[in-house]
Amino acid sequence: MNRLRILHLEDAPMDVELIQRILTKGGFECEIFMVNSGSEYIAALDVNSFDLILSDSRVSDFTGYAAFEIAKKKCPNIPFILVSANTNPEEITNYLNEGVVDCISKNQLWQLVPIARRAIAESRLEQYNQAMERLVKVVQELSLARSLDEITAIVRIAARELTGADGATFVLREGDMCFYADENAIQPLWKGRRFPVNICIGGWCMQHKQQVIIENVYEDERIPYEAYKPTFIKSLVMVPIRKEAPIGAIGNYWATPHLATTEEIGLIQALADTTSVAIENIQVYQELETRVRDRTAQLEAANQELEAFAYTLSHDLRSPLSAIDGYSSLLLSEYGNQLDERAKFFLNRLCVACDRMNAQIEHMLSLHKLSQTEIQPQTVNLSQIAQEILANLKANEPHRQVETTIQEGLVVYGDSILLRVVLENLLSNAWKYTAKRKEAKIEFGAALESDSLPKFYVRDNGAGFNMKYAQKLFRPFQRMHSQKEFSGTGIGLTSVQRIIQKHGGRIWAEAAVDEGATFYFTLSEHRRGDEDKEWREVRKS
Repeated sequence: MNRLRILHLEDAPMDVELIQRILTKGGFECEIFMVNSGSEYIAALDVNSFDLILSDSRVSDFTGYAAFEIAKKKCPNIPFILVSANTNPEEITNYLNEGVVDCISKNQLWQLVPIARRAIAESRLEQYNQAMERLVKVVQELSLARSLDEITAIVRIAARELTGADGATFVLREGDMCFYADENAIQPLWKGRRFPVNICIGGWCMQHKQQVIIENVYEDERIPYEAYKPTFIKSLVMVPIRKEAPIGAIGNYWATPHLATTEEIGLIQALADTTSVAIENIQVYQELETRVRDRTAQLEAANQELEAFAYTLSHDLRSPLSAIDGYSSLLLSEYGNQLDERAKFFLNRLCVACDRMNAQIEHMLSLHKLSQTEIQPQTVNLSQIAQEILANLKANEPHRQVETTIQEGLVVYGDSILLRVVLENLLSNAWKYTAKRKEAKIEFGAALESDSLPKFYVRDNGAGFNMKYAQKLFRPFQRMHSQKEFSGTGIGLTSVQRIIQKHGGRIWAEAAVDEGATFYFTLSEHRRGDEDKEWREVRKS
């Protein structure tokens, strides 16, 4: 655990000294800031960042409850522990109900170390979990960016949000100069300005291909003090964009002394690595666009592959996710009887969030694998597959009344595994979006128009959607309905489209809000043999 900064509201210096000794003996390396009045307490919260707040029940005319209320507004993520000799059971109950981590008697200070350790660990895990969710979204956004301006706009916001910093800058290298392309900070910094590489901390970071972690900018000889004096900056982290031959850097700044944690540095570096790939994607995309303007279809396919490549970065998220999930589960299983219900609730929330993020990562990786899968063609009975899928859906939700119609004898030539994925997605969507219908209907069939290819369809009378947004249907992570209304990842239809395209066909939809939807698709006639004749005979009969 990194060095802790603790704010202690207490008017007895000996008690503060005793508590510091207890924490030190318990394995904490901590720096305690003692305040003994409300004004000092508020001022400390305004100019410093802390990992833990300890408070007596009252100092002069300022109460511990008032201190907690202020902390909730100014820094809700910092654990708050009441340490007092004069707290009755009723007061303790009120404090705990309001969200105080715990109330410890000064006669039982031995309890402080395990309670503080648990509270800080839970707080950091919760913050890290939220940051990881944000990072997943940023990876998705960057993978879809098509210009440096788009990347800059994404990174300037994400860099600050991931660590809760007071400022962030996006720096690009231009020969021997550092260009501060954009920033997001509590006060203006250097946006739009250029500095020589050899006098700029961003330049040092790029030249040495190293991360820079500085707790006090005025004690580091690499810092150009004159440039920093007008700013709010006390501490910083700077990481290179691309480890070999860096093309830029991302900086995080704090207005109060702050030693960045390993987790914070890892998050910013992951953002920088993703940004590097996004910039390289843009360069490749622009080159392709310039050289092959008349080959739109091939360009779009290449672009999709580049997007899929960006999604593979999600592999790097699995390790910290496993750690979060593993340690949370260990805490529940091995120390569950020592935790109160609130602690168990927080740990369960962490586990649920990990499962949700793992599912999102799995879908992204599946999409990447799908792009590289080679078709293994064979005779495929789509009618039989559709019957199996709908039978499973009915078995999982036997209480639902759904009228299903499946046209018999729909036989094609293609990859049985991939075509099953197509029908599973389309029929599962139909099942999901008819959930609010008392008389739900789902139909799978096909029609043959003149001598054209069979046009297969999946039709339902569910929620439907506005055709105004139909062009977004098959884009990754685009959804027509809110997550609360209908759950999903926004990957399914993208996978379906790519499978259909691999089979030389196309897919489209017709729908209306609250009137259901119909998804049509065709498959290539690369084999016009016995299967095609069989299907035509079925249609004639």
